[in-house]
Amino acid sequence: MERITGFFTKLMYRYLPEPLTIAILLTVVTIFLAMAVQGTGFIETTTYWGNGFWNLLEFTMQMCVILLTGYVLAKTPIVDRLLDKIISKIKTPSMAIIMATLISGIGTLINWGFGLIIGAIVARKIALKVKGVHYPLIIASAYSGFVLYGSGISGSVPIIISTPGHFLEEQMGIIPLSESIFSLPMMLTTLAILVTLPLVNVLLHPKKKENIIEISEENSSESSAKTEIAATAEALPPSERLNNSKLLCWAIGLIGLVYTVTYFVQGNSLNINSLNLFMLFFGMLLVGTISRYFEIFLDGVHSIAGMIIQFPFYAGIIGILAGSGLVTTIAQLFVAISTPESLPFWSLISAYFVNFLAPSGGGQWAIQGPVMIEAARELGASYVKTAMSVQLGDAWNNMVQPFLLLPVLAISGLKLRDIMGYLVVIMLWIGIVFSTSVLLWGYFG
Repeated sequence: MERITGFFTKLMYRYLPEPLTIAILLTVVTIFLAMAVQGTGFIETTTYWGNGFWNLLEFTMQMCVILLTGYVLAKTPIVDRLLDKIISKIKTPSMAIIMATLISGIGTLINWGFGLIIGAIVARKIALKVKGVHYPLIIASAYSGFVLYGSGISGSVPIIISTPGHFLEEQMGIIPLSESIFSLPMMLTTLAILVTLPLVNVLLHPKKKENIIEISEENSSESSAKTEIAATAEALPPSERLNNSKLLCWAIGLIGLVYTVTYFVQGNSLNINSLNLFMLFFGMLLVGTISRYFEIFLDGVHSIAGMIIQFPFYAGIIGILAGSGLVTTIAQLFVAISTPESLPFWSLISAYFVNFLAPSGGGQWAIQGPVMIEAARELGASYVKTAMSVQLGDAWNNMVQPFLLLPVLAISGLKLRDIMGYLVVIMLWIGIVFSTSVLLWGYFG
């Protein structure tokens, strides 16, 4: 196993560029494919690209809020104390790898932004405490838990298809979460990942001491998001007393939670906006003051800077895929060889490849979903199996898709090439689990 990971790590060190460079290279490749495969002209293709460049601004903001509210929640005193209590019981590198994977995975099932961030934070904490932990691997292990994002309550596809009025409702109806993420096949798939993935990650840990890279001084300094207030509360001016008022922070937090409860009592469905609203105000209640909340929030901004600049490039790529019909061509290659039983498997595979060019669960579903659901209708295949297989393919590819790694890299202080070799091996194992799952679901579910 160490020889395999060593091979991929060396390969990535030599040939893997930075994430923004990859996004630009993928743009060029997509333009070429649209021209070569679809026959669109260069001006037409670049028009699709330019028109799509800003199409995901709303979605970009939603994703940024998910990550930032997740970051704040992971940094709240109660969560920080809980993590310290858990970490205090970790004594060996193997247990460190297992816990980083599990905490990330379980956090991702609750909220993918929270899981993505807390995984990186807890991995750094463990690396600082436990000697002999290979730092690039524990960061990769923490990120690997993110593969469960499509299986949790914030998964893009299951939330979309369970929401009344979604864009494919006429074709497939409304599919409740009880039939998607809470179905027996999906829960068994989630359990299989939670049980096997930590063990696979442990096997990737270097055996020889000279191959172990521990956390360095450069990566070990905690960013400070604390306010130093020398004066007593009584000596603070009124403006600062307002900024640090627990009563005011708790009041707005409770108002937000009352609205959230009312929203669901009235029969509304969970979506990205309602989830973000809950995370925002729940975080305020746990942090306790507006000033402290903003400081932690601001501290988290640097972790999403790469996403802000890169999201428009991927939105442009999605514009080309949709405008030129390239995504339809790619999907139909797999649909053409599908049967009602095998369509979920080929949906998984096609989604895996499309996600290289469109690393956005919601964005990918918007352009690939209509093709796959129409195929399911024509073949008489299950809509929910097809939709969830697309979601799993998206999550599977995220293991080697640089875009969503950006917050983890910012928190860890590592480069993409430091951890990608491990993620390639992790991705291969996840592919085995997901492929087996959708094949069994397709043929025997």
